[in-house]
Amino acid sequence: MASLFFSYSHADENLRDQLETQLAMLRRQGAIEVWHDRRIGAGDEFEPEIMQHVENDDIILLLVSPNFLASDYCYDREMLRAMERHEAGEAIVIPVILRACEWHHAPFGKINATPPDGKPITQWPDRDQAFLEVAKAIRKAVEKLEPGAQSVQLNPTVQVQGRLANEATNPRSSNLRLAKQFTERQKDQFRVDSFEFIARYFQNSLAELQDRNDGIEGVFRRVDGNRFTASVYRSGKALARCTIFLGGGFTGNGIAFVHGETDSSNTLNESLSVDADDQSLFLKSFGMSAAINGKQEAKLSQEGAAEHYWAMLIEPLQHN
Repeated sequence: MASLFFSYSHADENLRDQLETQLAMLRRQGAIEVWHDRRIGAGDEFEPEIMQHVENDDIILLLVSPNFLASDYCYDREMLRAMERHEAGEAIVIPVILRACEWHHAPFGKINATPPDGKPITQWPDRDQAFLEVAKAIRKAVEKLEPGAQSVQLNPTVQVQGRLANEATNPRSSNLRLAKQFTERQKDQFRVDSFEFIARYFQNSLAELQDRNDGIEGVFRRVDGNRFTASVYRSGKALARCTIFLGGGFTGNGIAFVHGETDSSNTLNESLSVDADDQSLFLKSFGMSAAINGKQEAKLSQEGAAEHYWAMLIEPLQHN
């Protein structure tokens, strides 16, 4: 059984919880035991407990985000020591890129990160798929530590007894997550916040598209608080236009996309609605566009939703 330590910022605790859930099968197979600072009991000193795992665990996950890089404790105490052990062959360090940040220049920037290509988890259209890719990387690390572990079927009784023995000093269930309830007010605010995020995403993407491509001009125009347009020109000729606005959908409470510029809210080519599971709010596509690639059931983050709409605008130009 490989021991696994989470090095993370408390600002990313919700993402850490989601990752730990995705590792359930590895835990059930007795392949790993996980530890993070929320396992520290009341009255215990946190630093000796944490450093014991940094010094001894087999796999150290660096949950990388702007908050992680800004944390003196995560960076200077946990990460630097973890890298020393990694370079000495005493442990395997796996950078898990949670949110966009300038991590390539960090000491762990030379290590192959996960998800694939270091794409931040929050930028994946389907966040479950991103966490699955991380789980696959961890499984490979476990197999590297224990060749043949992928084919081992441990006796459930042995698994349980081994886990109890290893956690005897601080016994605690990791099954502590409770279902959350979201109000209509929270859902409405998430919809507005998501629209504003998509607007910033388009404005920045148009500027970057223009900078990277000679002869291309990207124009963002904010019509009002509920609507904006985006246009792409080559040598002054319009190649693509779209309008994104609050409204549309079957309920009128979506974020709608229309090819071309329009002041009307009666037609649309795609719509996103706000939905929720027992832990988080997310956006869901009606699947009206082929750009969703059959994933209308995906739980889209704000980044995923923005990228979905950006693909609808830009994809036709990429095939010409």
